[in-house]
Amino acid sequence: MAQRIHLNPNAPRAPMMQGYQPDPIGSRLPTQTSDNETLARVQRMSSKMEDIIETYTQPIRPYVPAISRFLIVVTFFEDALRIVMQWSDQLWYLHKHRHMPWGVSHLFLLCNVLAMSAGSVGVITRRYVEFAVIALFGVIVAQGVGYGLIFDLSFFARNLSVIGGLLMVFSDSLQKNKKLFAGLPTISETDRRMYFQLAGRTLLIFLFVGFIFQGNWSISRVLVSIVGFGACIMVVVGFKAKWSAMFLVALLSIFNVFINNWWSVHRAHPQRDFLKYDFFQTLSIVGGLLLLVNMGPGGISVDEKKKVSLILPMLTSAYEQVY
Repeated sequence: MAQRIHLNPNAPRAPMMQGYQPDPIGSRLPTQTSDNETLARVQRMSSKMEDIIETYTQPIRPYVPAISRFLIVVTFFEDALRIVMQWSDQLWYLHKHRHMPWGVSHLFLLCNVLAMSAGSVGVITRRYVEFAVIALFGVIVAQGVGYGLIFDLSFFARNLSVIGGLLMVFSDSLQKNKKLFAGLPTISETDRRMYFQLAGRTLLIFLFVGFIFQGNWSISRVLVSIVGFGACIMVVVGFKAKWSAMFLVALLSIFNVFINNWWSVHRAHPQRDFLKYDFFQTLSIVGGLLLLVNMGPGGISVDEKKKVSLILPMLTSAYEQVY
């Protein structure tokens, strides 16, 4: 301390210690504060955007569940109608290529048409939904085996996504049953619903995964695949699941109109039926994603855990104020 006191201001001062360094902890504080402010700003913008979307979509929200259920089963309606309109062609294919005996092929097609029609009506009207979902699931398996498509990657990925939409419908029906029997214990029913929602939203993304690994690669395709795959991961883990599902709905809708445009192909072209089949299957998956937007990701998700972590301190403080 004595070395720093000088009675003569003109006298030469002793040099400062060369080993002096500023506090490293204090130097990092502005950076950490900046990162926290950026994160808080992003969260505020995200909340504001959610509020705007909630406000503008409020008029159509009561109709979203019905639209979603119709879109989920629209591929089954189209398939049943196509079998009826092409009955002789379907029989010829089953006889010639699948070697089904006469009578068995007729019964196979008839059972498919009846199951798809009855199951689709059950899903739309929300009557006997469990049996309707089981019937439509049986149709998917039977057609995969009957037409020899069970090991086709595109068929497998698309139908996994359709099954995911059916599981979302099934979990929605469990919520309805819970409301009907509100006075009874429903812990196990709630757990079943959460697991079905998890399985449903996980399977919904397989259509996009199949899209990534098919077709010719380009820069735009790589960019869309990266962004879409990120949205798929967010849907699976349930982080901003509604936002991610809405993004996938928009992306798949644009892709469906420009890629599966079966109406622009000549009626006699053999590719027309394949494009039409892919178009309506994509609509079914869009319906499953819309149902996810309406229902939310469920209990097993990051979004739900964040809600619980926010609500618990509020309940604790309210309890402390009362007692």
